[in-house]
Amino acid sequence: MNSQHEPACQSFLRLLGIMNELREKCPWDNKQTLESLRHLTIEETYELSDAVLEGNLEEVKKELGDLLLHIVFYAKIGSETNAFDIADVINTLCDKVIARHPHVFGDLSVASDAEVKRNWERLKLTEKNGNKSVLAGVPQSLPALIKAFRIQEKAHGVGFDWQHKEEVWKKVVEEIEEFQQCSPADLVAMEGEFGDLLFSLVNYARFVNLDPETALEKTNRKFIKRFNYIEESAKRAGKNVHELSLAEMDVYWEEAKRSL
Repeated sequence: MNSQHEPACQSFLRLLGIMNELREKCPWDNKQTLESLRHLTIEETYELSDAVLEGNLEEVKKELGDLLLHIVFYAKIGSETNAFDIADVINTLCDKVIARHPHVFGDLSVASDAEVKRNWERLKLTEKNGNKSVLAGVPQSLPALIKAFRIQEKAHGVGFDWQHKEEVWKKVVEEIEEFQQCSPADLVAMEGEFGDLLFSLVNYARFVNLDPETALEKTNRKFIKRFNYIEESAKRAGKNVHELSLAEMDVYWEEAKRSL
């Protein structure tokens, strides 16, 4: 064992021991199944995402620990039916990472990170013996915005993509026009065209190296801060936010833009 890895290995062994005791002695932990942990794992993932967006490294550390606990928990449950254990999980991961990085662990040469990503997608299809769809690896339960981005990335990986961002923006403008031409009475058509517009905007974000999910979440948080400022300003003025006129709200909104 590399001496620099010893503290990490000791900590991991400590965690495995703790999990064994929890599974044996804690009534709640003893009852958990793969299915019962699922929604909790999703929640922990979002909590990690919040910590990352807030730039709170102390919280990032804590949330990574929570996710690691879940991974160990799943592996412990798997070991109880001899389906898999934590060693299987880790070794499967190591084998996959090595196989997906022939430019690091083999003789392949790559010129850019984009080439690495394209090669990664090709290797994934090879591993599936060509029997799995390019898009089948995108989880159905992903939030729609993230799913759109991943679908487009995977299509790009096999060469199905626009060549220039100007073409993509032209498509965005086209989708805006088609949405505007919809009859307000035809909600089905409006929904379809609005979906096309969002999909094209996600595509443009990808072309200019923006993560649309992160961009939208930052705007959400910015709006919340500014709206909270309106509510707080109303309270200082002895009013409830419902009592403010739109003009008064706009004044506070502009103040929030300048100060937040």
